[in-house]
Parts: sequence; structure tokens; C-alpha cells
Amino acid sequence: MKKLIKRRPITTTEKLSEHPLLNRIYQARGVRSAQELDLSLKGIHHPNQLANIEQAVELLYQSYLKQDRIIIVGDFDADGATSTALAILALRQFGFENVDYLIPDRFSQGYGLSVAIAENVIAQGADLVVTVDNGISSFDGINLLKAQGIRVLVTDHHLPTENLPNADAMINPNLAFCGFPSKSLAGVGVIFYVMVALRAKLREHNAFNGKEPNISELLDLVALGTVADVVPLDHNNRILVAQGLKRIRAGQCRVGIQALAEISKRELSRLQAGDLGFAIAPRLNAAGRLENMSLGVDLLICNDLVKARQLALELDSLNQTRKEFEQEMKTEALAICAKLPNLADNEQVGGIVLYQADWHQGVIGILASRIKDQFYRPVIAFAQDDEEGKLLRGSARSISGLHIRDLLERIDSQYPDLIVKFGGHAMAAGLTIYSDKFLQFQQAFDKTIKKFIQPEQLQGIVYTDGELSSAELTLQTAELLQQAGPWGQHFTEPTFEGDFNILQQRLVGEKHLKMLVENNDGMLFDAIWFNVDVRQFPDMSIKKAKLVYKLDINEFRGNRNIQLFIEDLSV
Repeated sequence: MKKLIKRRPITTTEKLSEHPLLNRIYQARGVRSAQELDLSLKGIHHPNQLANIEQAVELLYQSYLKQDRIIIVGDFDADGATSTALAILALRQFGFENVDYLIPDRFSQGYGLSVAIAENVIAQGADLVVTVDNGISSFDGINLLKAQGIRVLVTDHHLPTENLPNADAMINPNLAFCGFPSKSLAGVGVIFYVMVALRAKLREHNAFNGKEPNISELLDLVALGTVADVVPLDHNNRILVAQGLKRIRAGQCRVGIQALAEISKRELSRLQAGDLGFAIAPRLNAAGRLENMSLGVDLLICNDLVKARQLALELDSLNQTRKEFEQEMKTEALAICAKLPNLADNEQVGGIVLYQADWHQGVIGILASRIKDQFYRPVIAFAQDDEEGKLLRGSARSISGLHIRDLLERIDSQYPDLIVKFGGHAMAAGLTIYSDKFLQFQQAFDKTIKKFIQPEQLQGIVYTDGELSSAELTLQTAELLQQAGPWGQHFTEPTFEGDFNILQQRLVGEKHLKMLVENNDGMLFDAIWFNVDVRQFPDMSIKKAKLVYKLDINEFRGNRNIQLFIEDLSV
């Protein structure tokens, strides 16, 4: 799909930086004052602003006094893994002696504190269950635990429904009555705040005997989980990520993160938020997608670098397998899309719903994201949820301006027999439907989208920060932009546009386009475009093009040069 190229609008006239380029970039990202660019730890919101924090801390404190058996119930993605690891490490540092964890199996137990997980918890003799990155929709599992006299603390960040589960305490910044200023915390951010508040409580009662744990040692996990979950990087999250990255670059991180950086061929001292999102998180996520995320949690809590390297090697192998599944599934999905009505016609297709019986459950989320990016439509990809094929599990990805979880809630209210269960966020959600109602759901999804979205919203738009002059196309500018981060969701890494001559094109790594380009002043640059459509590129007929790109630094044999990361190319 051909995309429109637009300049990001400037949203303030406030002077935010002495550097003209940075000032322009910050003004286009909703930064309201220079104070919002201060990323020191003192700037984070106070835990006491979270609703129910006193009840949650008291619950944990009473368990500390009795040395109760505590089971952490996590989730099978990178946010869930980092949340689980952080909870275990913090509680053990604080003197809790009987802490263990459970990660649901994606394929046999599904998401969250289900009845199956609750039965497992009961069998393990838990006194207190702490959910991380899940629990807000775990009604049946929590009821079962409560019936057995087991206390439950829910820590989550997913959007709640109108009714809430019967937990003893519940921490979620997205609760309607919660006044916490940042609604964008990842699951790992929520449990970090709970542990900060718990440490204050234990300090009051002289639990540490003068040797208070340094909870900032866990910020590397907070940074990884926050970036991996693609939550908006508001000021509070940018502080958490920046401080975590600072520790990682200084080598003060978990050996598991060090091992993942090594296997990803990333240098710790230069690690950026993008490296967490595109190199480290996918390898961690591979465990939950193809096997069980316990492998990832074990990596994050281990203290032995040799063992960590072995586990990282396993994760890297799983990630390679995931890539193979993804490529095969994407080819099949594109073949299905080719049979749909003309996707370029905004009046014809609202949303895309895909299903194939042999697709892998753990990869459908990535598949939905890839198809969404290609056609700029809300996409749901389904795979079989059970051996009999009676249920289908879907992963949804949305476009800007369409809240996908709210859309599913609307479908559920209008067509009560279609959806078995659902949950999620504005841009991503999960759901289960009956396989014999697939076609009915497909029609309902498309019909409902057309009610809530205008055709022009289905036009893909690439936003840029304008052009860079030849004087700005330097290594110094690239370094300045790196240092000005962390960049991420809703605080987008700077992207630029410009007209270039295309002097050379060749494929590398089977699907990446390597180019040599020249700007209007005759300056030459290496450029690379990842994951191109190899049916279209290389195209030697293209001699001139408008490129949308990010400025990056390529390091090779001690030499550092700028290169352009291509986001879009138009003739």
C-alpha cells in the first residue's frame, strides 16, 4: 500500500532545548515543559498515588511476618517474564523465604489466573497468590482460590471490565477510581511500584537491620518489560526506561540480560531502547510463543553467567524457529489477502480476519501485526485453540484511532453468542471464538469497524520530522538523537524525509535491501531497508526516490559511520 508522507505537527511553542533540531522534535511529541525532559529517578510518581496500595502492602507484610508460601502467577510474554522475575527477586531480597512462580502454558492453560492455574496453585499449598501482568479478568480462578482460603493480590495494567474479580487487593492504574497519573505503566512497572511501597513498609518496621536492598538494581527488568510491551512512553515510563538502560550500559544488569545482548550481537555499553524492543525482547518472547516462558524467567533470575548463556542460546534457537514459522504463515496470509476485495479501496474492506488450521498459536500476534503494517487495516489472525478444532484463539492488532478492545466489547454486546472471551488494550487484544462461527464473526468485525472508522483513516500515513540538511547528516547528529531518547511508543524515534539518488541496490540476508544513496549535495550514504517485499525489490529502474529514514550509526571494525534506516520509499 502506498502511504502518505506527512510532517509531524508542532504542538507547542515552548522552548524545550537549546539545540534547534531537538527543540523541533520535542515540540512535535507533546512535551509540555523542559521538566518533562528530566529523566532522573526523583521525577517518578509516588507509589502512594496508586489506589489500594496500602491494602496490597499490608497483605504482603502479613505474609512476610508469617513467612507464608507465596506463588507468583505471571504471563507468557516478555512483560510477564520480567514482572515475574522482578517480584521473585525483590521478595527474596526483602527476606521472604518461600516464594515460587507459575507461568501458564499458552497452549494448554491459556492466559492468566485460570481455573487450571488455580488448581495448580492449590496443589502447591499456596497461602498467597500474587498475579503480575494479569488477573484483572480472572474471575473464576480467583473465586476458586478464595473458596480454598487462599488470599489473592492482583497486579495488572490491562483494561478492566465493569465488574472486578474478588481479590483481597488489586493494583491497576487503569481502575476507574485510581488516581495514578500514569495510566501507561506496563505490568513490570506496576509490580515495581508495589515493591517500592513494600520496601518502605518493611523499612518502617526495621526489617532490614540496616542493610536495605537497593531496589534500583531491578530497573533493568523494568526497562526491558516496558519497552517489550510497547506501552506509551509517557514521562514516567521514559524515566523508568532511561534509568534501566543506564544500569544496563554500566554493566549493572542481570546476567540474563547480558547473555541476551551477547547472543543478539549488541554491545551493552551502547544499548538503546530499540535494541531491547527489536533484539532482546523477541528472543525472550520466543519461549512463551513456542514452549513455556518459565525458560525466560529462569534466565532472568539466574546469577550464573555460564548458565545464562546456555539459556540464551536456547532462546535464540527458539527465536530462529519462530522466524521460520512467521515467514511461512505470512506467505499463506498474503495469499488469503490476495483473494479479498481490493484492499486499496477504503470503502470495500474495514478489517481483515484470517485463519488457517495449521497456524501456530504463539505466532499469530506477530502475523497480525505484519499484515496490519502492510495493508493498514485492523487485523485478527486466528489459530486452533484445541485439538478438536471447536475453538479458535485470535490475536488482534489495530490502527491509530480504533480502540480494538472496545470494538470487541461492542461486538460482544451486539452479538452475544459470538465471542467466548476477550481482553486487551487499545492497539492489541486477544479473543476466543467458536470455530463454526468464524464467518459470522468475520462479517461482524468488518461491519462494526465500518461504523466506527472513516475511510480516510484506512490510508497509511508515515509521519516525519522533516528534512535534514547536509550539515545535519552527521555522526554527531546521530549520537545526539540517540542520547535524547529513550524513544518508543508515543515518543517516536525521530524520522526524516529527503530526496536521494539510488546508486546501488542489493539484497542481503535474503530479505533486506542494502543501498548506496546520494543526496542533492552529492553526499553518499549507506542505507538499509529491512524486510522488503522481495517480489518488488531490488528494482533497478528506480534511480531517484523520496526516502523516509531514521539516522543510525553503523559500527564495523572500530569504524563508526552514519547509515540510513529506511522506513518508506516512494518514487
